[in-house]
Amino acid sequence: MKKHILNAFMLIALGAGMTSCGDNFLETDYYSGIDTESALTSVSKISTALNGTYYNLYYYSFAGNYAISIGDIPTDISYWNGKTGHFDDIYTFTVVDTDTYLKSIWEYGYKVADNAARIIEAVPAIYENATPEEKAELDLYMAEAYSLRGYAQLMLTNIFCHQIKVNGIDFSSEPGIVVINTPIPAFEKVTRSTVGQSYEAILSDFNNAIKHFDAAGGDRGQLQYFGKASVYGLLARTNLYMENWDAAIQDAQKALDEANISTLTYGNANYKALYNSETSNTESMFALAITASQNWSANSCGTLWSTYNYSPSPKLQALYGENDCRTSIFEWDGESTPEVPVFKGGKFSHFSSGNPAYATNYIVNAPEMFLIKAEANLHSSNGTINDAQNALLTVAKRNADITSVNDLPSTKEELMSFIKDERARELFQEGLRLYDLRRWDEMAEVDATQAPKVSFTYTNYKISNLVYPIPNAEINTGYGVTQNENWASTLPQKN
Repeated sequence: MKKHILNAFMLIALGAGMTSCGDNFLETDYYSGIDTESALTSVSKISTALNGTYYNLYYYSFAGNYAISIGDIPTDISYWNGKTGHFDDIYTFTVVDTDTYLKSIWEYGYKVADNAARIIEAVPAIYENATPEEKAELDLYMAEAYSLRGYAQLMLTNIFCHQIKVNGIDFSSEPGIVVINTPIPAFEKVTRSTVGQSYEAILSDFNNAIKHFDAAGGDRGQLQYFGKASVYGLLARTNLYMENWDAAIQDAQKALDEANISTLTYGNANYKALYNSETSNTESMFALAITASQNWSANSCGTLWSTYNYSPSPKLQALYGENDCRTSIFEWDGESTPEVPVFKGGKFSHFSSGNPAYATNYIVNAPEMFLIKAEANLHSSNGTINDAQNALLTVAKRNADITSVNDLPSTKEELMSFIKDERARELFQEGLRLYDLRRWDEMAEVDATQAPKVSFTYTNYKISNLVYPIPNAEINTGYGVTQNENWASTLPQKN
């Protein structure tokens, strides 16, 4: 890949994003570039490089906004009132291969993956002569580097490639991403792996992360850093997408056990308090280091879901029961009307300040783990409907009218339909809806217009076919990345 995509020789100079070795996460002092041949030669330099890699993850071009938002915006659970032009081409499925959002996601996803790979490659030489204390520190950094690379490559694969499994049908032989097993030198020719190989690399990274956390004696125990609970959660998510049902169940439970979570929060006031600030969500296992003093302002997710005019779709709002505590965060601006709704942030409300730009992205959360267990138990030959019901109930009780498994469907087909709706209700604004619709092979309704009596521009759309284009800027470098063939034909077509 071209140097401007991966910034191969700028590991230490990541603009304002490179941090020092101090105690504050994501310090934003500037540092001069250091040739990677001599850059990563000490524990402190590995720590600095790791914080810079977290910064690229947290940047609004990747997990800080674009890579998360693209999983919700072009689906049936979001609504765009048309007053601003942010994400409009994504929402209306008029995307082109020069789309700036896709280009940014590609660029920063590979910055995370490549810089993490450089840390992974550099540590063994330092480890050999390190003290026991330093070895524990290096194992911790290796664990986090594997976590960062695995997460980045999972996001890139989901966004730019075909879903690996679609309702039991295997698409693992389809073109995947350029897997970063080792750092890629500038100007070196590359090739895309298959989707299956991409997923195997992702699983390998997450499993290696767990091994290094164990070698380090644990993780940092801080929400803004990857730890064992969040990595097990990502393993559960990955195995769910691969339809590895038993592994998904086991990893989801391990995530909950590591986080010491066995139940969730219920009631309007308690649920709303989860989104009071950037550290208030006691159900979360990993969140970005976005705060009231350190945020993306106009480029934040909170701005997208407020003044930039995205909101929960009328279809989604209709899925909630009258006594569902999750609607306690659905507040509307004073200028909002049914025809032109203006949302106040939802999960990005940051109620303590009232400024949604200050809100963080809660990336891996306990409710998803219970929902993974529910769905996987329903499909696993080792699971039962009762197992699925019990896992589902923990989340479904957010609706106060549901108090026992007797209030849930009792057949496999009806229970799966409920799980699909429950994932929409619970995971709204967490960036997972697009991949759910694709892997379930839903005939989707997208591009909602004409609120409050919404009609969809496209109905009966086979969204499992959707593949976004590799950015034209990458293809034109000539370093070997090939375009997704016929990607434009996978967009919905007007009748």
